[in-house]
Amino acid sequence: MAFLLLQRLLSVKYFCEEPMEEMNIQHPGLTGLRNLGNTCYMNAILQCLCSVPPLVEYFLSGNYQAALHNENSESAAAFGSLISDMWRGEFDSVSPEVFYSVLGKQYPTFSKRTQEDAQEFLICVLDELHQALKKHFRAKLHRQGAATIKTHETSIITQLFEGQLSYEITCLKCKSTTNRPESFTVLSLPIPSKSACSLQDCLECFFQQDTLTWNNQIYCSWCGTKQDAVVKATITKAPQIIIFHLKRFEWQDWGERKLSTDICYPLSNLDLSPYSSPLFYKNEEYSLCAVVNHSGFLNNGHYTAFCKHPVTKNWYSFDDARITEIPDSSVQTDTAYLLFYTSHGLLYTH
Repeated sequence: MAFLLLQRLLSVKYFCEEPMEEMNIQHPGLTGLRNLGNTCYMNAILQCLCSVPPLVEYFLSGNYQAALHNENSESAAAFGSLISDMWRGEFDSVSPEVFYSVLGKQYPTFSKRTQEDAQEFLICVLDELHQALKKHFRAKLHRQGAATIKTHETSIITQLFEGQLSYEITCLKCKSTTNRPESFTVLSLPIPSKSACSLQDCLECFFQQDTLTWNNQIYCSWCGTKQDAVVKATITKAPQIIIFHLKRFEWQDWGERKLSTDICYPLSNLDLSPYSSPLFYKNEEYSLCAVVNHSGFLNNGHYTAFCKHPVTKNWYSFDDARITEIPDSSVQTDTAYLLFYTSHGLLYTH
């Protein structure tokens, strides 16, 4: 059954009045991360990933070890070890030094101990874990009497976080339509208002039909030239965990500017059907499970995380090594930068 391992960690024997001498587990999954010097962006992302039950179970069970590739195994092994430390409940806080050092070898930008962007770090972590854990599948496709072999890669990362978009592009001259698929793990949403708006407003802005003209014209194979076109995106595969990046930073002539727009987002019952293809959508709703917050400015700001404990269902604020329980009403904040939503139908079968 889903989350069985996590439930076991939180069983009565771990919360008895006299903790077990051999493990002294009191608060599994509630472990702070020490700041190594401007690494709050990393700590916030790691706490959010630590709140995704199927991902945590996959690493706690040790199943990941059989899937490791030698050329990418170091980062995934360090991540698995860190997840284990965070879920043992033996310490109030632990150091992510090993994972930070190993990942920095692959991505030198994150080894400088300078403030970095949490969204960029998240994408790198997900890609690194996918590369270390991916499996290859070959499928035979038949089209017009001819057979072709297509190779597909999958991992716990793609199974949980990868979604699919389809861009419908219509030439405004000949009216021909083409569809271009695109995979995603994070959806970057524009913010349509400077003062206040809702997550739905951001989604509608992202999925609205756009007209491509001038330098953005597309090449129409039917016309044989570049033409004006309209394009509209739809979700053809909704991931089990969907991550929204709220684009609070925008470039202007004089530099980068942060939008402090107050964005209202639901804690539960997020419906993606208005933005999804009816042919593929499974009519699932989503609930918020984690938030990455950013206060201040890009180069001298600070990242924290709000995470919903997967078993107790209580919300906690993670500020590096400091952890504080917070009420549901405090989860809504005007500093939200990344939103993690989990499908109500999420199942873990590995």
